Amino acid sequence: MEKKYLGQLLTLKFEYTDEIVEYSGYLLDFNDDWVLLKYNKVDYVVDGYVVLRNKYVSHFKRDSREKFTQKILDLKGQKPKDNEKIPITDLETILTHLSKKFGLFQFSMRVDNTTFVGKVKKITGADLKIDYLTPRATWTNDMPPFKLGNIRSIQFDNDYVNSLKLIAKKKR
Repeated sequence: MEKKYLGQLLTLKFEYTDEIVEYSGYLLDFNDDWVLLKYNKVDYVVDGYVVLRNKYVSHFKRDSREKFTQKILDLKGQKPKDNEKIPITDLETILTHLSKKFGLFQFSMRVDNTTFVGKVKKITGADLKIDYLTPRATWTNDMPPFKLGNIRSIQFDNDYVNSLKLIAKKKR
């Protein structure tokens, strides 16, 4: 990836163990380890943000489809602003920042397509312990630790996570 694509809408091919998934969005930031997108989940809809582990991005493109989609999203006021960036220096910084600023994040692991929603409880060495929010918006601390190195993607400030957060607050 090149700096000239910052602020542009791209589509990235992202490899999971047995499938390739495409992520589209405005490129907000990137480094050798991570890519941050303002996530264009479908059609002309922006739904939060996604951070992808860079080593699993096999290809990216910006062709007429991405340019047309960007034109529409820009007209809808979705063009990224400078304050939409988060620090992506390392995984501990990313997850801690998301927990503090947004309260929750959603992540997927290397081996399956299951996602988990939670906030950092503790990071020790290569292990992440979270306060887990179930798909029914109930908090639990019963999750075993996750290996940081197995996290492939992180989503935040999206409709799914924000909806669960609303219900979880109401239940308290």
